[in-house]
Amino acid sequence: MTRRFPITLLCSSCDARYAADGLINVCSSCGGPILVHYAITAAPELRAEIRSRRADMWRYLEVLPPDSLDQVVTIGEGMTPLLRAKRLGGAEGLANLFIKDESKNPTRSFKSRGMSAAVTMARTLGAKSLGAPTAGNAGCALAAYGARAGLPVFVAMPRDTPRSIIDECLSYGAQVELVAGVITDAAKRVQQYLVATGSFDLSTLKEPYRVEGKKIMGYELLDDLGRLPDAILYPTGGGTGLIGMWKAFGEMERLGWIGSERPRMYTVQSAGCAPIVRAFDGGLDRAPEWEDPETAAWGLRVPRAIGDRLMLRALRDSGGGAIAVAEESIEPAAAEIREAEGIDAGPEGGAGLAGLRALVERGAIRRD
Repeated sequence: MTRRFPITLLCSSCDARYAADGLINVCSSCGGPILVHYAITAAPELRAEIRSRRADMWRYLEVLPPDSLDQVVTIGEGMTPLLRAKRLGGAEGLANLFIKDESKNPTRSFKSRGMSAAVTMARTLGAKSLGAPTAGNAGCALAAYGARAGLPVFVAMPRDTPRSIIDECLSYGAQVELVAGVITDAAKRVQQYLVATGSFDLSTLKEPYRVEGKKIMGYELLDDLGRLPDAILYPTGGGTGLIGMWKAFGEMERLGWIGSERPRMYTVQSAGCAPIVRAFDGGLDRAPEWEDPETAAWGLRVPRAIGDRLMLRALRDSGGGAIAVAEESIEPAAAEIREAEGIDAGPEGGAGLAGLRALVERGAIRRD
């Protein structure tokens, strides 16, 4: 099976165009994130064909970047369950509450999706070693997929990252360095390493392909439900999953799988680190860096995101919004998910539930 739709690379800020035949990071003209554009033509019959294929995200190869499955670096990522939260929804008076359980991915988070696509393309296009900063799950995923691809990996992370994350990265053979500060400080150390060694940068939205793996969550939602949901709450750090799903919905319309309808997209952040919420509420197109970020939800502790403009555009174009939840509400909400549904929710998932409650109370999301 080979890819049906040709691809080019487009800068998301200035529309500069690049060929997809070599390693590339950000736009050389403006420094903006580069995204993959597919020359999609209507293919309604493709949706039924895809359902008969392998049970991982690579069943959607036509809208993923490699030319063939032979190039793919995979450990079985994707096709995670969408679980109806009956007990939790019943307690909240919400009849149609679902949780997409991304912990079923090989490295126990949705980061598996992005790293599978990014490492696939990095190896295909000639990278010899890889590097990225992390606040947790991304580092584990990069280390695992680098090992699968046979490529050395360098990961920098804040010193207060949980020991379990550090040990997991080391167990896959990655070189790990701990730095003072937060993920933006780890990113500075990674840049120094890349310059010194010539390794390829797989940082969030600093190459085109991590977002491609994560967008498949959007395709899966359509297959899970038979339609798109009315609203999606996305606990947001770097935001590639939100950006990716919004991109996927546009592709699905061009394929002829859906019409112009879209879910309302909602960013959920901790009040201790809420740059996207602050920018949304302030009517800004970019999100200034959040000073002194504090949250125990490690995946949300991203004080500055390179994809800020893309996130804010998706939130506004979808008719959604952004909400910050009290730090002290996050872990109790995660515990409620675990106890009510048997789903091993982390603090980021707890933030999602706390955000949902606030949005329902505001009337932004109806109980049906």
